[in-house]
Amino acid sequence: MNDDLLLQTLSLRPLPLRIALVTETYPPEINGVAMTIGRQVADLQARGHQIQLIRPRQSAHDTATYNASLEEVLKPGVAIPRYAGLKMGLPAKSALIRLWSVKRPDLVHIATEGPLGWSALAAANKLRIPVSTDFHTNFHSYSQHYGIGWLRRPILAYLRKFHNKSCVTLVPTEGIRRELQTHGYGNLEVVARGVDTALFSPERRDPDLRASWGADNATQVVLYVGRLAPEKNLSLVFDAFTAMHAANPNTRLVLVGDGPDRARWQAAHPHAQFCGMRSGADLSRHYASADMFLFPSLTETFGNVTIEAMASGLAVVAYNYAAAEDLIRNTVNGVIVPYDDAAAFIAAARMLANDPQQVQQLGQAARHTARQMNWDAIHERFEQALYAIVEKETDDDTAQLALARNR
Repeated sequence: MNDDLLLQTLSLRPLPLRIALVTETYPPEINGVAMTIGRQVADLQARGHQIQLIRPRQSAHDTATYNASLEEVLKPGVAIPRYAGLKMGLPAKSALIRLWSVKRPDLVHIATEGPLGWSALAAANKLRIPVSTDFHTNFHSYSQHYGIGWLRRPILAYLRKFHNKSCVTLVPTEGIRRELQTHGYGNLEVVARGVDTALFSPERRDPDLRASWGADNATQVVLYVGRLAPEKNLSLVFDAFTAMHAANPNTRLVLVGDGPDRARWQAAHPHAQFCGMRSGADLSRHYASADMFLFPSLTETFGNVTIEAMASGLAVVAYNYAAAEDLIRNTVNGVIVPYDDAAAFIAAARMLANDPQQVQQLGQAARHTARQMNWDAIHERFEQALYAIVEKETDDDTAQLALARNR
């Protein structure tokens, strides 16, 4: 590209934005929301935007980052029950009004719906700053797994009220968009999630790691990655593996993750490998060293682990919703079964237990699919959604000013 054409191209790009991004979880915390937000912040900076990241202080030693493109504002938080290592931000409306009155952002993007997120929404609305929100977690679906099913309707009403006060709510799949529309949500747009296919790759396969699990080349290693918690429907992983092992004794079950139910499941299934929390290249080795991936959760908005497993070349068995609904073609690049049909899930897993050739073919096709879900394209769509909000707000303000002058 010559210099004149480069200058012309740059001049066509909108001006960089000042974005206040509010989240109650962020790396190095390990969960799908933190990972996604971390990628968003890094990519927005790379695209020239200035980010003011507002989040709870994670520990007494946590210090804020401040440079030309990133300003971190740390707020007090309290531990979330049964979510070790995660905090919920405390209300901070007055502090955010003062902060944004001095240094006004073009847009406030709120990733989580806790007290800090609600404070940010109220402060932005008061200052007439446009707001976008993310819908990351089905909290209303979690309620039944924690003995508070009676709170499902109030939680759903709270979330609907929260998101409907924003200019747009970004959701990761078309299925989630349809579901939320039926619950009265408005202004929904789909912005999917991506995957790092260099990090999550079949090339990370580690024979020594497999050997530590008691697996040889002929062994079918069955993997689960995620929280070991009630909302993940883990009993189905063990039921499916029992059926698989009956069909093919040369199978091994490996679970990566931690949570409140780990001790109970580990005591009940001493022959399974419980590897605890893993991250980065270590996590990718665990994915790539398996052969199949079982994902029985019924409470996902996307399920980042699904696409990570696909990128790692695994044959995935999952319910037909969330990421699996959008990405998996049944028996082509994975296996999907009707939502909440446990018998079909077990049958699909058992079917693959004695068919290593099909498992390999599904894994190769899954890898091909995942390679098309690169983060650059996802973040381009995210950036466009943010620009559209700011542009619409500017147009509305201009129209209101013109109307006032003509009165």
